[in-house]
Amino acid sequence: MLRSSLFRNLLFRNLLSRYSTICLLLVLSASPVNAQQASPPAMQGAKAEAVVAPAESLEADGIPPVPAALAEDVARYSEFRSAVFLGWHPTQRQMLISTRFADTSQLHFVKFPGGARSQLTFYKDSVREAAFSPVNGDSLVFSKDVGGGEFYQLYHYDLAAARVTLLTDGKSRNLMGPWSYSGKWLAYGSTRRTGDDVDLYIIDPANPATDKMLTQLSGGGWTPLDWSPGDRNILLQEEISANESYLWIVDAASGEKTLLTLKGGKEKIYYGKSQFSKDGKGVYTVTDRQSEFQRLSYIDLASKEHIYLTSDIPWDVEEFDLSPDGKTIAFISNEDGFSSLHLLDTATRKVSLLPVLPRGEIFGLAWHRHSREVAFTLDSARSNDDAFSFDISSGKLERWTTSETGGLNAGNFSEPELIHWKSFDGKMISGFLYRPPAGFAGKRPVMIEIHGGPEGQSRPGFLGRTNYYLNELGAAVIYPNVRGSTGYGKTFLALDNGFLREGSYKDIGALLDWIAAQPGLDSGRVLVAGGSYGGHMTLAVSTLYSDRLRCSVDVVGMSNLVTFLEHTSGYRRDLRRVEYGDERDPRMREFLERIAPMNNLEKIRKPMFVVAGHNDPRVPLSESEQIVAALKHNRTPVWFLIGKDEGHGFSKKKNQDFQFYATVMFLRQFLFP
Repeated sequence: MLRSSLFRNLLFRNLLSRYSTICLLLVLSASPVNAQQASPPAMQGAKAEAVVAPAESLEADGIPPVPAALAEDVARYSEFRSAVFLGWHPTQRQMLISTRFADTSQLHFVKFPGGARSQLTFYKDSVREAAFSPVNGDSLVFSKDVGGGEFYQLYHYDLAAARVTLLTDGKSRNLMGPWSYSGKWLAYGSTRRTGDDVDLYIIDPANPATDKMLTQLSGGGWTPLDWSPGDRNILLQEEISANESYLWIVDAASGEKTLLTLKGGKEKIYYGKSQFSKDGKGVYTVTDRQSEFQRLSYIDLASKEHIYLTSDIPWDVEEFDLSPDGKTIAFISNEDGFSSLHLLDTATRKVSLLPVLPRGEIFGLAWHRHSREVAFTLDSARSNDDAFSFDISSGKLERWTTSETGGLNAGNFSEPELIHWKSFDGKMISGFLYRPPAGFAGKRPVMIEIHGGPEGQSRPGFLGRTNYYLNELGAAVIYPNVRGSTGYGKTFLALDNGFLREGSYKDIGALLDWIAAQPGLDSGRVLVAGGSYGGHMTLAVSTLYSDRLRCSVDVVGMSNLVTFLEHTSGYRRDLRRVEYGDERDPRMREFLERIAPMNNLEKIRKPMFVVAGHNDPRVPLSESEQIVAALKHNRTPVWFLIGKDEGHGFSKKKNQDFQFYATVMFLRQFLFP
């Protein structure tokens, strides 16, 4: 996963930062599975106990029958809801959000703060990205895949006619970009030509026949970011890695592209979120050029001069939006994982901090086209994703959605505690510790949940189902940010690249030492878990420190970085090689094979639960299948759950629920015996 792409601002950036919370230990959302009677051999006694059967979309291997009583016991913790702000209606004070009322997240209207959510889409697969036509709001474009495969298609939704039209070819991967100023054109990226390269396309969504490839590109890291005033140019990002990217200007008529930022220097520079200024003479961007952290900056298009606007903030600026009149920029800084919301006056370049919000994560900033309101999504330990707006003229903060918490009092949920520990080489590593309620006596078992990415970051947000482990089982939960995580400077971000990979594994070894020194934590009862790269970390840590663990949970993890790189989708392979190393190089291949968990299976001696999606385009199912087969061969206890209609983590509620039930059983048997 990479830091930019706007699957990107909303999905990638946000999903990255909370991956372990969302998909890792099953902290997603879902609906109860029907209870059935077990067959006579499965249950003993005069009366068979009712059990929960996995849905037809799931394959369960080695997982004991799930008692219906367990599902009933944990039910409230599976009924959390969230609401993600997607955009303003261009002419009315209304919001478009994504939330779930059945099995998947869908598009909804909210017409005023606290108003009812009116559902617009009704699909089997989630709809999490959409944008109104920016002029009159009579239509919108949304993005959707099938079965978690991430081959996204774009659709035009005529709201008056209630008619949905497919805009793309139904086969390639298409990433939605920005609308033009006039509201006529939409830019997007597509792999349609080769299946691997992402080319730049434009289309008038109201007239699909206008669809055309504007610029042929090489590689999978291209993202259209913005249109210039007058619809003359498109701002294009070329992403090489989490540490390196470039900005290009593309002529919207000819498709000719011109490099805006220099290439080839000694310093690797990253350019993220970017927008044209309202006069079209410059570009606002976030970049780590000449800095350890990403600063909000202005690039003069004539001179290419960079003016740095937030040098006084020693943290990453990760997101911003320029107001419609061009006078104010709202931006978010990531300060040790916590978000702060600021305003910048573009004339005076003075920065002001907005009123303090609940400590957590803010994302999805957007100004209303005809007001002084900026909207965003806010997530905190005691409140799941919800939509808010702030009026900078009146100073009024309003909450538009209040998502349900399954009838539980969220005010009692554990707040995160920022912790630090020294690793093997003296580097200080940080993370967030959530403690169980004070009523649990004695040293508490510990669950270590490792984020994905690797360029992700665990953020202090809502834990969803994980609250059950805290509140009902009395576990302590730690979310570490090992070397290679975003948010701590570009030097720290690169500390796990290539031949440095084992350093991140050792950061967890140092965390185990830290746990052993804490009077309230039980170093004899530790579980490690993770999703995606966090799943790979889980497997690696399980080979290195098996004697210090009770069990582990691997969700869509890579068991061998060589086989992963050989089989991941072509459009992302080169991007991943920059991070992990090029497996085609003999020296690198030997190193990756040597450290691969798959080649060190005899060292894993503790029970493991493995979860995978059949349609995963990032980490193929084979990565999980080969680890499970080897564990079985070694007679190591292993449970295996496959989502036949899922991709890189479970997204459908019925599947998430069963995953949750099975995980609770796994913990009760191996961590809380």
